[in-house]
Amino acid sequence: MDIFLKNTLSGKKEVFKSIKKGEVGMYNCGPTVYDKAHIGNLRSYIFADLLKRLFVYQGYKVNQVINITDVGHLTSDADEGEDKLEKSAREKGQKATEIVLKYTKYFMDSIKKVNIDTSTIRFVKATDHIKEQIELIKKLEKVGLTYNTPDGIYYDTSKFEKYGKLGNIDIKGLQEGSRIKANPNKKNPTDFALWKFSRKDENREQEWNSPWGIGFPGWHLECSAMSVKYLGQPFDIHTGGIDHIPIHHNNEIAQSEGAYGKAQANYWLHHNHILLNKQKISKSLGNTIYIEDIEKMDINPLSYRYWLLTSHYSTLTNFTNKAIGAADVALKKIINKFAEVKAGKIKSDTAKNYLQKIIKELTNDLGTAEAIATTWEMIRDKTIESEEKLSILLEADKIFGLDLKNQIAKVKKTTNDIPPVILDLANKRNQARNEKNFIKADELRAKIKKEGFEILDKAGGFELKKI
Repeated sequence: MDIFLKNTLSGKKEVFKSIKKGEVGMYNCGPTVYDKAHIGNLRSYIFADLLKRLFVYQGYKVNQVINITDVGHLTSDADEGEDKLEKSAREKGQKATEIVLKYTKYFMDSIKKVNIDTSTIRFVKATDHIKEQIELIKKLEKVGLTYNTPDGIYYDTSKFEKYGKLGNIDIKGLQEGSRIKANPNKKNPTDFALWKFSRKDENREQEWNSPWGIGFPGWHLECSAMSVKYLGQPFDIHTGGIDHIPIHHNNEIAQSEGAYGKAQANYWLHHNHILLNKQKISKSLGNTIYIEDIEKMDINPLSYRYWLLTSHYSTLTNFTNKAIGAADVALKKIINKFAEVKAGKIKSDTAKNYLQKIIKELTNDLGTAEAIATTWEMIRDKTIESEEKLSILLEADKIFGLDLKNQIAKVKKTTNDIPPVILDLANKRNQARNEKNFIKADELRAKIKKEGFEILDKAGGFELKKI
């Protein structure tokens, strides 16, 4: 079955064709580990994980690379301000290496909670590839795409004819200085730093010798240097958030194509933002929410993944307590419904058609919202057996990544002989708690107790016991 993907480079939905038969090379822009990754950040990696699972399901071998940015990402997109890692270290009174270790571990723990398959991902750090980044600057220097300034080595975007082609960016409309003070060292507003010199008035922990002076690489450089090293050029797919399109990814393309004279990647895919109560989630705005905050709401972190599946990755999606609470209830309903069912052979034509429809929707530019809707239609269909339904669920979950097999096994183990009616009451009570409707929650608890069961609240959900 063909896979269709919306390519930001062309602006069109295209049939995917891999460079090497049966293999996919995929680079996913990774975290800057100066602070904790919030749920908006996690959308990037859930999106990439869904893509990988889809390709694996379709028989591809996926070579996946995610970078860890541990130097060079400044507080301004215009190559001004402090290095985020150095700033975080100074403010927290720790070494930059300690900050990197702390927040890399947090990132890895967070993506594990939402069931991202890391077993075959190559995680690569910017600081482990300083040599490769310096060599890339030399290539760009050799073909005349760089110039020297008092504060660093810059890329001259006026000499790269196709600059801004990703997303058809209006270069003339990009006015430097709208948010920050213009850099007087630049020839053009869109020029960007390849190498920044260490200032005499700063005490940097992370700096290296280079042919141009002591300093550190620009943020955009690492992705070009590491993607070509591990995936070659061109490679198949590059992903990231839509905020990367105007600057970061266009800069990557300029570097990579400028140095090697050919495309960096054939398909560029971008996901949209998550809003929190209709505001963009931003550390600078102070309105962040983390995966442990969801756990503190007694909600399974996988319910966040499920919630994302109910909308398309390109959709601007609004996160609320009510929305995640409803997603948690929906996921638990699926898990509880099949706790006492054994998977059976998918034998009826109706069942086979449901599975085929779900897979077709997923191969259509990751149509997860449609696939989830079809899944519920299948669950409610009384013409097919429960055993078939569970098999379809588990098959679809190879792409959904909701860990349904293990989640169902856990419920089966903890609920034992608890009647479905009690589980239903418990799920309704859990939803009431998530919606802060504590009067209704107490009423449902009383009903559960009257039926001879005790409900114990715990992280990720609840546990039922006979009194």
